Order: sequence, then structure tokens, then C-alpha cells
Amino acid sequence: MPVKWQGFDFGRFSSDKTLFDFQKDALKNALRGLWLYFKGNTPSAVADTPLQKGNKLKQSLFNHYQANDFTENFDYNLNRERKAAKYLLEYPEDYQIVDNKISFTHFINRMSFWMATGSDKTLIIVKLIELLGKLVAEKELPARDILFLAHRDDLLDQFKNHVEEFNSFNFGTKINLKNLRDYDSVKRENALPFAKNEITVFCYRSDLISDEQKEKIVNFRNYDNSGKWYILLDEAHKGDKEDSKRQILYSILSRNGFLFNFSATFTDPRDFATCVFNFNLSKFVEEGYGKHIYVSSAEISAFRGRGDFSPIEKQKIVLKTLLLLTCINKYFEKIRKVDNALYHRPLLLTLVNSVDVEESDLELFFRELEKVAKNEIRADLLNKAKEEIVQEFSNHPTFEFEELDCVVNADLISKLDYKDVLKYVLNAKTPGKIEVLKIPGNRNELIFRLMTAEKPFALIKIGDISGWLKDKLEGYEINESFENESYFRRINRDDSDINVLMGSRSFYEGWDSNRPNLLLFVNIGVGSDAKKFVLQSVGRGVRIEPQKNKRKRLQNFFNANEVKEQLFEKIKNLILPIESLFVFGTNAENLREIIATLKAEKQDKNLGEAFIVNPKREGKLLLIPVYRDSERIFAEEKDPQKYPVSREDLDITSKFYGFLGDKIALAKYDCDVKVLNKAKESFAEKERYYDLGERNSLFEPELILDRIFDYLGVKSKEFEKFKELENEIVHFKKVRFSDGEKYKEIKRKIEEVRHYPERQKELDNQYGKIPRKEFERQMTLFEQADGYRKIDGYSRIFEIGEQKESRDFSYNGFVINTKLLLKPRRGIAEVLENYRKYWFDNFVDFASKIS
Repeated sequence: MPVKWQGFDFGRFSSDKTLFDFQKDALKNALRGLWLYFKGNTPSAVADTPLQKGNKLKQSLFNHYQANDFTENFDYNLNRERKAAKYLLEYPEDYQIVDNKISFTHFINRMSFWMATGSDKTLIIVKLIELLGKLVAEKELPARDILFLAHRDDLLDQFKNHVEEFNSFNFGTKINLKNLRDYDSVKRENALPFAKNEITVFCYRSDLISDEQKEKIVNFRNYDNSGKWYILLDEAHKGDKEDSKRQILYSILSRNGFLFNFSATFTDPRDFATCVFNFNLSKFVEEGYGKHIYVSSAEISAFRGRGDFSPIEKQKIVLKTLLLLTCINKYFEKIRKVDNALYHRPLLLTLVNSVDVEESDLELFFRELEKVAKNEIRADLLNKAKEEIVQEFSNHPTFEFEELDCVVNADLISKLDYKDVLKYVLNAKTPGKIEVLKIPGNRNELIFRLMTAEKPFALIKIGDISGWLKDKLEGYEINESFENESYFRRINRDDSDINVLMGSRSFYEGWDSNRPNLLLFVNIGVGSDAKKFVLQSVGRGVRIEPQKNKRKRLQNFFNANEVKEQLFEKIKNLILPIESLFVFGTNAENLREIIATLKAEKQDKNLGEAFIVNPKREGKLLLIPVYRDSERIFAEEKDPQKYPVSREDLDITSKFYGFLGDKIALAKYDCDVKVLNKAKESFAEKERYYDLGERNSLFEPELILDRIFDYLGVKSKEFEKFKELENEIVHFKKVRFSDGEKYKEIKRKIEEVRHYPERQKELDNQYGKIPRKEFERQMTLFEQADGYRKIDGYSRIFEIGEQKESRDFSYNGFVINTKLLLKPRRGIAEVLENYRKYWFDNFVDFASKIS
């Protein structure tokens, strides 16, 4: 891409926030997508060209889709979708009708980001706005107004908070937020939405965009702006009957601009087709940014065909969650003895569908909790619950999305007793009745404490507690708390006593916490609404932060040399439970829905499990180098590597620096004084510090000076030591297939090759033990079976002779050399001779590894 499309700082956000690699990758893909759409057009040609029939931008991108095997038909059929699509008919020049259809070509100016709940996509949105502002300022993108839409006030507030944080740190760029209803006045006052270093962004509730004007509802026609909007949507789908209409309206408003859609729960196939970055719940967990997820489904088989569990089974499920919470708390206790700042206090999060109705889901759970508090549970039922936990995990179940065993300490579970549950869950030493605490002036929270204890243990967070106080808690002792502060707001604090949080389906929205280790769904319903609820609530529960501001599993930070080895060795066998989220359900149909929903997140098949490490390397010591950040920056190196630049560019950059002076350069580029001094020295000794070979000149001294400062300020890596190989080499485990049939076929071929040495050894062992003619007959059959043949359009070429085990499997220009599979520790990238992205997704980052 041209120089003006380069040099963007994808990482820096604020004084204490830097984007993760996956967030930076999302922005890079957004940049590539924008370049792909606007490529080949000069800014002046793009800026005011109405996107009409045969528009080059949309047609060119649509052609690119088709050239990359895009065959789906997402045209709007007016016979079936006239109610939602009728608004398109108001713009006949922009949406031509052919055979009573409107082509998907007219909606191709969009990109979606499939981002897991908890992946901090708001940071990406703010940085994307900065990117748009930069490209518009450089006249690389047409000037369009920017509109941010989210369907809840808390999401708008979160966005505003992030923008304020961004503005406080980034003096070079300021984002000004305006209410969409003030659009006309803002435009009159400021004719330049992209004034120097300022970006104006309009905000509004996405569900209030409609086709009529009311007190808060706005008519999209009043803000049409000739379709010249860059629109950013954050979870802008409520799932109601108006959803499809609003999606059309967003497209109309951005028809001469661009639409960016961010969500964890897409439902429209058009969003999947235009997805430029997938980091959904499956990817989020696999990459170590979230807890491992285990869904307990042991009870389902006994209730196949039935929607609900029996009362006894429900009691056992509740007991299992309390026992597991007790178990995890014991691990947490051991971890905190090593380091009092590690991890979070474990929490059981119970989410229900109904609150105030008779025999509500929340009431059912609360009654079971009350029996435990008063020790009115049967001893045999507690023992049975422990036995079933031990049995379930003795079968070596795996976590969702990962080929990793979910291990629970059976001995520890078996030894748990009622007193442990009292101590670690109920914050008590002896059983007792539950008393209720309410906070003065707070109509959303109820706190529960045993009358035999000093500290509360549970909290209910619902829309209105008055119904519960009147109908559900009659006869309970109800007292007012001495404190007015919300228990819910401080639940993430390390001194919170709450171990059990109960809430309706709405409370979790906008809630961020690392604490949940158990998630209990109580009658959440089924269908698309329930699926969305499952993904969002599980997404809320998987967040993890072993150390402050370190939001990945601890192993990742240890591998990156960011955690001391002495600390990691002490706790590495204790962290799996607290780095896991255990999901339970009290309804069999709900559990099936949960499992199906999570499995749908993993749309591709993992081929990596088909590959094995050569047994010959077992028992051998394999070492890998460990590096640490150098204390010195590049500017302090005696003879740093020369920076490549054209002589003409270096001359004008040196003059530009002389024009700025030291003080302005320091303020503008925010660089280290040592870097500044080295830069001045380098301009005086150009041959020593710069590679001035023949290359094209950029004539961008401001950009080149920024890159020189960055180059001189880089901290290099220093070798520290060797360590034994553990789980650092895993790229072969991440080879994926998106097509199920092709996956089965290639896996079968690989399985054949994997077992080749065994078959050959078996035949060799027969030599001399069976008649010569029989041995020759079997040898011939073996060679024929592994010779050249065609199967279902696939071809295999097996070499005979000394390299008999070398085989190629090819399909549509894609070739796997299977001989390399038999070599110890060979990278899967070396197995590929012709890499086709259509087949494999993101298993290797560096082209140099592709043979």
C-alpha cells in the first residue's frame, strides 16, 4: 500500500492501555479492506461521485468476492422481503431493481468484525475512528460524517468513557462526540468535520433510528446526508421484529460511505460473508484470552426426550455447583498464599429467565440455596453429587474449543463435606436461617446472610425488588444495611464477600468481571434469543486477569517471559480450576441449546489433531531459546543496523528536522531524549547510520522522521537462557478446514500415512515366518494399495523404491507432501507445497515458512 496508508500506530491507546495483537490485527484487516474498496481511485474522483448503477467501487469489490469463490446469493428478493426492503425503493438511482431483486452489489461497502463478548471491541472502534480521520485528513478517503450506533445507553456511555480516555493521552488527535439530534446545528457551526487533528463523531441509540420522528425516535430521512456516512455499529441488533428494517436503514444511510459492524452474535448471513476479522468466543478462548470453558452435560443422557429435570436432579445440580465453587476456592486459597495479588475471588453466577412470576426460576434456585444454608439437604444426596462429579471428570472430558482435558481433583472433591461448603460458599461456620438485607434507596439489590454469620454470601440483582420483598420473602427477617453503597458495584473488588450472584437475563448486559468460575443457567428458554443470551453471558464469564492489566492465561505471560519462573513453578499446578468456567443448566433442553450454540461458534474443523510428534523424539531433550527485552534501545547500540532510506528522502528529512528544532520534535513525536540525540548524530554521519541504496523516494519527511525515531527507540531482544520444550511449538495444532467433507477426506489420507510405518513393520515381521510366495503376494498387495490411483477426483502419487513412504495428496492445485509428516518435529508449513488460503486459515504468519 502507498506510504500514506502506512505508519499507523495500531497499538497505543492510553497511558495504561495498549491493544492486544488480535485487536491490532482487526485494525490491520480494516485498513486492508478500506484499501481494497477504494483502490485505484484518486480521492477527488471518489469524493463526490454518486454511487449509481455500474459504480466502479462497489462492482469492483463484488467482482473480487466472486473471484474468491463467493457464490452465495444475498440479493434482496422483493417478493419475500418487500416489507423490510421497501425503503430501498425510495432511492431508485442507488438501488436498481432487476427481476424484482436488488443486487447484493449495492450493499458490498461494508465489513463486519465477529468479536467475542469481553474482547474489548470498543477500543478497536475508537482506534478505527482515529484511522478514518487520518486517512480522510490525508485525502486518501472521501470526507464523510462518522456515526456511532449502539442499542443500549450503557454501551454509549462505555464508548464515551473510552473516547475520553483516548483523548486524554493522544494530544495529536481529538475525537469530539456529538448527539445525532444536534446534527444540523453542529454542521452549521463547523463546516469541516475533520478539522486539523479533530474528528467529529455523532452518536445515538441504534434502536431509535426509524422511519418516523418522535420525542427520541429519529427519522432516518432527516439525517440522510446523501448516504455520505461512515457508520460504526456496536451490537446494533436487538433481535426484535424491527431489526431487519433497521439494518436496511443503516445500509441506506451509508450507501455512499461505508458500514462497519461489530458484534459477538451475528445472525445475518451478509455479515458473515463480509467478515474481515473473526475473533469470536472460540478464537478468544483458543488464543488464551479467556478461561477454558467446560459444559457439564452428564445429566442429559438420562433425560433424552424430556425438557426438564426432576426436583432431585435439580437439587443435585445446585449441589454440584456449590461443591465445585468450594473446590475452586480451596485452590484460590493456596494460590493467594504464594502471591496475594494473583487472580480473582471465585464466583457462582446464576442467570434466570423469570423473576416475579409464581414459582419463578430465581425462586426455585433460591429455595435450594436456602435448604443448603439450613442443612436440610439429605446426606446421601450430597455424597451422590460428589460421586457424580468424580465420575463425570474421570471420563477425561475436554474443554469446549480446545483439545485439552478438563481435570478436577477427584480426591479433593471426595473429601469435601458440608462444613467446607459453609465456610467457602456461605461465609459461615454453622448452618442457620437466611436473613435479608436491603440497601436504603436501592430498588435493584437484595443481600443475603446467614443469621449465624457476620458476612453476607449472596446477592440478587434484578429490575425491581419490591415484588420479591412482598411475595417471595414473606416471613424472612428483613433489615436495612448500614451502608448505602451498592454491593453489585463493588463485587469486582478483592474485599467483596459475595460468592453467589443471582440475576435476571438483563442484569449482565454491560457488566464486566473476571470473577465467574461457575455459570448456572436456570430455564433460559430456547431459540435465537436464548442463543444470543448464552454467547453474551458466557462471554462475560470467560474474562481473565491473573495479574493487574494482564488479560491472558498465566502460561502465555510465562512463555513471553513476563512472569518470573520461580512464581510460575509454585502455582502452575494450581491454576487450571481458577482459569476455567464451568457451565451448568437445570433444564435438559437448555443444556442442549447451550452446547449447540457453543459448538456453532467453532465453524471450522481442527486438522492439527491428526498430526502427531514422531515417537523417535520421545525421551530426547529438546531445548528452545528464551529471550528478554534488552535494557538498551537501538539508539544506544554502538553500531546499529543501517536504516534503509533513499538519499533524497534523507536529505529533506534532515532539513525538516532542522526546521522543527529539538523542543518541537520532542513534543510532536513524544520520543526519548536519547533517541533525539542519536537522530541528530545520524544526520551528521549519514553513511554510518543509513543504507542509501537505490530505492524510490517517498517525499514524506514528517512520516520518515517518525519512522526513524521509532526505529532508534526500539528495544531489541537479548538471549537469556535455554529451556526445555513444553507447549511452545503448537502451530501444527492450528491447521483448520472450513469445509467438513474436505476435512474428512484429507484426515483419512493423513491417517493412512501416519500408520504406514506400522503396516510396513508388520509385513517385515512376517518375513521368514510365512511361505515365500505368500509374503510376495502380500508385498504386492501392499504396494498396489499404496501405488498411484484416483479416488473421488483426488489424486495420490506414491513413490516406490527407497522413498516409498513419500506421497503427495493433491486437489485443485493444493498439494501435501506426506513424507514430511513422518519426520520428527517438522513444521506443518513444510508439509504444504502450494498454500491455498481457501483451505487453510491462519496457521502460519510468515511467508518464509511456506515451502
